[in-house]
Amino acid sequence: GFFILFCLAPVFDLLRYDLVAGHAWFLGMPWRAGLEAFSRGETDALGAAGNVVLRVFLPLLGTGGALLYVAWRWGRLYCGWLCPHFSAVETINRLMRRASGKFSLWDKKAAPPWEPDGTPVRYDRRWWLVTVPVAVGFALCWAVVFLTYLLPPFEVYDNLFSGRLTRNQGLFIVAATAALSIEFLFARHLFCRYACAVGLFQSLAWMGNRAAMVVGFTRDRAADCASCYSACDHVCPMRLKPRNIKRAMFTCTQCAQCVSACATTQREHPSGPLLHWVSGAAARHNEAAFRAPRAEQWRKTP
Repeated sequence: GFFILFCLAPVFDLLRYDLVAGHAWFLGMPWRAGLEAFSRGETDALGAAGNVVLRVFLPLLGTGGALLYVAWRWGRLYCGWLCPHFSAVETINRLMRRASGKFSLWDKKAAPPWEPDGTPVRYDRRWWLVTVPVAVGFALCWAVVFLTYLLPPFEVYDNLFSGRLTRNQGLFIVAATAALSIEFLFARHLFCRYACAVGLFQSLAWMGNRAAMVVGFTRDRAADCASCYSACDHVCPMRLKPRNIKRAMFTCTQCAQCVSACATTQREHPSGPLLHWVSGAAARHNEAAFRAPRAEQWRKTP
């Protein structure tokens, strides 16, 4: 749903910056920095600076502050539940698994050929005939949508469908499609882990709060994992190890797929799943419980 909103926001002027008009649009209304009065001599430099602070910096700082507060308390919820890029990541992951047995080309081993509920998954190279076009289609969609955030959307779509794109429009779409196709096919989760600034700042805020919501692992029941095929590891779209300590889960997007997989594989166990959401004192205890066995092992090492 958020991916659709991402695509349609420019069409309805919900949020975009128009290079032609020279101002932004927000919820269908023009959003200007307030410098027009200064250029006409109707206000002084101090008034112009005040307009810029009120209309540009405060909204940006407020939005960024709200995003960081959510991340500080609950983690990268935006990434796992709203980010339109992550929609592409998860979709292509599933298709690539069908084609190669791996969620990513960089996985060392193929995933087990069944879902957490035991449903078999058949791997077939013919799925590449679907995977590659879908990745390129996502890339083309993103390229066109990016352009509509900067130019009048109806002009862009009219030029595209009538084959009358300007030279610059055509170059932008071709270059962006090529770059995004490579990223979607080879570096989806790697981009989220190492290159996305929005994700990085969310992760830093989350790591700064030891009581933040995190996936907790019931370590005193670790032996129960022997009956599972590490389903939680295999379903993670970021290719993380959910049973690890928090700092090793730095880029966790809180998508909860590992929690769901554990609940499914342990559905017959009377004690329930081993992975669950924890926060506050439970989150601190979860981290301490991981460190304690390692500290004991270190003390016993000659």
